[in-house]
Amino acid sequence: MRVKASKLLVLAAICLFAERSFAQGGTVGIDAATSSLNTYVDPISTLILSIGAVVGLIGGIRVYIKWNSGDQDISKELMSWGGSCLFLILVSVVIKAFFGV
Repeated sequence: MRVKASKLLVLAAICLFAERSFAQGGTVGIDAATSSLNTYVDPISTLILSIGAVVGLIGGIRVYIKWNSGDQDISKELMSWGGSCLFLILVSVVIKAFFGV
C-alpha cells in the first residue's frame, strides 16, 4: 500500500513539474506574438495600398473608355471603382491605427 501511495505522489509531482516546464509565462508569449504581428503590419498595409493604386488606375481607365464611348452608366461605374479604391485605402489606414503602427 505504501509503495502505491509513493508512486502516486511521484507521478503527481512529475505531472505538475511537466506542466510548468511546457508553459511559457503569460506575458512572454503575448509579447512575442505582439512583436511578431507588428512586423507584418507595415508590409501588409503597403501591399493593400499598392493594390488600391492598381484598382484605381484600372477603374480610371475603364471609366475614361466608357465616357469617351458615350455610355450612360458612367456614374455607376465611377462609384463602384472609386468605392473599391477608397475601401482599400481606408483598410490600410485602419490596420495601421488598430495595431498602433
